[in-house]
Amino acid sequence: MRYRQLAPNNDYSFGNGALNFYYNVPASVGQAVQTGLMLWLNEWFLDNTQGMPWVQGVLGKNTQAMADATIQNYVLNVQGVVGIISYQSTINDNQRSMQVQMTINTVYGVTEVQLENYTLF
Repeated sequence: MRYRQLAPNNDYSFGNGALNFYYNVPASVGQAVQTGLMLWLNEWFLDNTQGMPWVQGVLGKNTQAMADATIQNYVLNVQGVVGIISYQSTINDNQRSMQVQMTINTVYGVTEVQLENYTLF
């Protein structure tokens, strides 16, 4: 799996040629999970089937358990993910944000995935 690395501001990195890419390493799958979680379902005009179903399974009257199940189900369907080793999430209702931390097993090995203070509104 080849995946372009993200810069510290969560934008794609450019300017270093092949060094801007992950090649067949756990981080490539981890970044595919992270960027997929940051893309809302129906947000990308070229393919509105891509993205995390935040509105359908996390926001609104859904419980924390429903939100966690929706996120984990999404992650397990990302190409290269074999399983979730550990998972933890926190929803901050006052700031309308969520934190997700997980360790996933990929076809290339184990990696960490984090969404910190991800704004849901």
